[in-house]
Amino acid sequence: MDGLALCRALRASHDTPVLFLTARQDEIDRVLGFELGGDDYVTKPFSPRELVARIGAILKRTRPVQRAGPTQTRGVLSVDATTHSCHVNGTAVTLTAREMDILAHLIAHPDRVAARPALTDALYGRGAGVSDRTLDSHLRNLRRKLEEAGCADAIETVHGIGIRMGLCRGQ
Repeated sequence: MDGLALCRALRASHDTPVLFLTARQDEIDRVLGFELGGDDYVTKPFSPRELVARIGAILKRTRPVQRAGPTQTRGVLSVDATTHSCHVNGTAVTLTAREMDILAHLIAHPDRVAARPALTDALYGRGAGVSDRTLDSHLRNLRRKLEEAGCADAIETVHGIGIRMGLCRGQ
């Protein structure tokens, strides 16, 4: 089985990152590698440092949603992604699975601004073809639910960059 066939077989059932490392330098070979689902394409000869940097970049883009520890707390908000529970001032807030994924991602990295493309990749997987409007809809619903529960400042927009976890001071 050649690398292209292996990539095709992997993509049929897995979301494993794929980096082509090959002597084939023609544009058509590179394009085919990407069309079959490759994440990167490196031709020989290559620098080992460049290869390590490319692998690092792929791994950063393909990491699943990080959920550190069972319960995360920020101000009046507490989130336990393992039990799918969210509370504001001790009152339960019902969230969809996608809303929980967004909130779990933000609270796991409370002071980091999540760029919209990176957040979409973290939630749906790289190259999922999800519209920005889909993410906007989930964020709007999540903000509304948290505001109704008494935590209007849970999600902050950093204009032109992305979103981050707010201070969750409550009302």
